[in-house]
Amino acid sequence: MDKKKVGNILGFTSLVPVIASIIAFLVLRGPDADTYLGITIFSVLSIIGIALAIGSWVMSRKSVPVSIVGIITNGFVLVGAFLLLLAMGIGEK
Repeated sequence: MDKKKVGNILGFTSLVPVIASIIAFLVLRGPDADTYLGITIFSVLSIIGIALAIGSWVMSRKSVPVSIVGIITNGFVLVGAFLLLLAMGIGEK
């Protein structure tokens, strides 16, 4: 395989953690949901997605739009997980 094809595969694979985070959010909702488990799942999936997007950008420089979309969407998930963690810390006082 050439570098461009591997970069495209990594780019589209970087969007899978975003979809998995959305599915996890829909499954883990409810009044008795473990919030810290959700924060952990969102954070780990987001970091994996960002790493895949950066790998895609390094492997194929011409396929930058897929890499940018992967970094931005996974960044939004990571920021959301951080804000949820912040809200849980403030709410415990």
